[in-house]
Amino acid sequence: MRPFTTHTGIAAPLDLANVDTDMIIPKQFLKSIKRTGFGKNLFDELRYEDEGQPDQECTGRPLRKDFVLNQDRYQGTSVLLARNNFGCGSSREHAPWALDDFGIRSVIAPSFADIFYNNCFKNGLLPIVLKEEEVDQLFKEVEANEGYELTVDLANQKVKTPSGMEFEFEVDAFRKHCLLNGLDDIGLTLQESDSIKAYEEKRMKQAPWLFEARSL
Repeated sequence: MRPFTTHTGIAAPLDLANVDTDMIIPKQFLKSIKRTGFGKNLFDELRYEDEGQPDQECTGRPLRKDFVLNQDRYQGTSVLLARNNFGCGSSREHAPWALDDFGIRSVIAPSFADIFYNNCFKNGLLPIVLKEEEVDQLFKEVEANEGYELTVDLANQKVKTPSGMEFEFEVDAFRKHCLLNGLDDIGLTLQESDSIKAYEEKRMKQAPWLFEARSL
């Protein structure tokens, strides 16, 4: 998993509340568990005029010109502004996979659905909860200034605007540690590889019959 320390990137305003995981990545694209290749279908029903299909080539598909991520000024977006209850609906982990594969490193909103919020941290994506009035202010500034970039400083738990304004956010200490060091569940387990190996060697001596190769 990629570490998240400090990130600066173009911010885009998705001015919708209750964006569910089926809207983030529609159900027909959930057949793969590779964690990659979902970016082209992020917000598929909002981005395209036609109905997307698995393994479909998206180049040349008709775009909805009014959708924020299709607009020229928001190309290269890596910070997404959203409204209340972002990521509600089903528990599909494909939702943060799609955001990450598209290039989104952080989502800022007044509130998130719990399961989606947890899944973000497990996949290197930083969900940030700010006060509703703070998110409103960021929406106004982003929409008024083309090329508007936000800096997300995880170490100091701050979102910084181009004008120098700062918004502090809370994050669980353990999750912060994992993101800063790029540790997912597998990475955390591998940190104990020496202890695991020592246990297996000890267990092999105590109960060698458990490790014997058996033929059917």
